[in-house]
Amino acid sequence: VQLQASGGGLVQAGGSLRLSCAASGRTISSYVMGWFRQAPGKEREFVARIGGSGATTDYADSVKGRFTISRDNAKNTGYLQMTSLKPEDTAVYFCTVTVYSGAYYDQYNYAYWGQGTQVTVSS
Repeated sequence: VQLQASGGGLVQAGGSLRLSCAASGRTISSYVMGWFRQAPGKEREFVARIGGSGATTDYADSVKGRFTISRDNAKNTGYLQMTSLKPEDTAVYFCTVTVYSGAYYDQYNYAYWGQGTQVTVSS
């Protein structure tokens, strides 16, 4: 599975961005998709995840109510809609997928990763 993340950029605090994650090489409709982020000097952290059918979602407390994860299995693509962005959301955002259930917040549970897309929120 190859993943291509896109949609990052520079935005002012309070603004919005939508990230996309296009998968190729395999249909990912049965895969859990996750988004993680890594800020400079910090460890990679869980942001959100969505089950294969799209019925189940989970979010980090820091983004709950501001970010929405979704997917379009017909397009083999996932999304992360980010609103009310804050400077502390600045990071490289990575999409990832796994066939395994379990600790969705643990990056080591995910087998395939995209290259990351930079999100910068100015104050």
